[in-house]
Amino acid sequence: MDKLWTGRFKKRLNDKADDFNSSLPFDMRMYKQDIEGSVAHATMLAEQGIIPREDSEAIITGLLGILTDIESGGLAIDGEYEDIHSFIESTLTSRIGEAGKRLHTARSRNDQVALDLRLYLRSESEEIEGLLRNLIGTVAALAGNHTDTVMCGYTHLQRAQPITFGQHLLAYAFMLLRDLDRLRDCKKRMNISPLGSCALAGTGFDINRMYVAEILGMDGVSENSLDGVSDRDFASELAFVASMIMMHLSRFSEEIILWCSWEFKYIELDDSFSTGSSIMPQKKNADIAELVRGKTGRVYGNLMTLLTMLKGLPLAYNKDMQEDKEAVFDSIDTVKNALAVFAPMLASIRVNKDNMRKAAATGFINATDGADYLSSKGLPFRSAYKIMGELVAYCIDNKKTLEELTLAEYRRFSDLFDGDIYSAIDMNNCVSKRVSRGGTAPQSVSAQLDIIKKALAE
Repeated sequence: MDKLWTGRFKKRLNDKADDFNSSLPFDMRMYKQDIEGSVAHATMLAEQGIIPREDSEAIITGLLGILTDIESGGLAIDGEYEDIHSFIESTLTSRIGEAGKRLHTARSRNDQVALDLRLYLRSESEEIEGLLRNLIGTVAALAGNHTDTVMCGYTHLQRAQPITFGQHLLAYAFMLLRDLDRLRDCKKRMNISPLGSCALAGTGFDINRMYVAEILGMDGVSENSLDGVSDRDFASELAFVASMIMMHLSRFSEEIILWCSWEFKYIELDDSFSTGSSIMPQKKNADIAELVRGKTGRVYGNLMTLLTMLKGLPLAYNKDMQEDKEAVFDSIDTVKNALAVFAPMLASIRVNKDNMRKAAATGFINATDGADYLSSKGLPFRSAYKIMGELVAYCIDNKKTLEELTLAEYRRFSDLFDGDIYSAIDMNNCVSKRVSRGGTAPQSVSAQLDIIKKALAE
């Protein structure tokens, strides 16, 4: 089988070199976008009078037939071809004859593959957006059921202050909302047509690049033909967005893994999202969350692959850029799979509110509220802080909690303490009085939920 570029060469490509050079095993997934771009290109060529209209119509009919046959399973993509572009062009020519050879007029594989990749990543970005929105909705729904569920808030993985489980969950919802915003912003720069840049210098044919972009639903065209064929910023940017999504999912996974451990028992995963042990019959493992955490590393690696591949490339196209696809495709697949499994896993968890509340009762996480209490009585906060630190040390020595101290014991440390100290350090009160915007009080959490719902509605 002749290559598209065989005219210049006297020898066929070495078999091992041919295999090494081929991108068909991974770029075949872009067959739909390749056909979509070719249909738009053929339409423009006829509209501009560059090729006969009857040839354009034959090309378009032939391309749509190839698309139908691939998707129905009637046409297998042949592994002998160098890439998806040569497979489709050769198949088209074999079906419609000489007219098929006109399709590549005023086009290079350089701008063709750049267009295909943009169209493919645009489509995949829309799928990721849908999965992100679904997960954010799942997080918000769970948070809405726990606006007043008290738990420990942690810093340094040490018990810090009482918060609500709803607020903790919504922290992840806001992270994912930022991911959604980044994804949409990335798509703006992705949705630019490079077609018409040709190999690197543009073309002498009277083409209409904007017409092609409009057919394809793109927002504009690349304004420099060298940049048009060599730009892979959009792929790197999407890989970065994917890395951020996975980083947030990994942090969430880490907490889920901790929360469902025997030591925490804050939540229990549904059996349908857990696995067991081949030797220890009591085990119930959070393998799905662990895999999400683990797969984050491969997505980071894909981003570094793209950045490293691009960092030393001179203009314009270089074969190194073939390495963009496997990296960004793997990131897309990994993120989609992680998001798809994460939402139903989260929706099915059982929350152990009592265990959360019991954990919050120990660890002196209401000590800051005691300091605030003294400050409200006129004592400088740093002095109040010191007194509460001394009280905590006293409690530890005497195996008591702050709630168990008598008023007499409190007054050993400050005569500002009165009977209302017990109300000030009550866990529910500690939570409910933090009504500042973004705070942990139920009404503040409800306001955060409204923000999430509004963002999803938009």
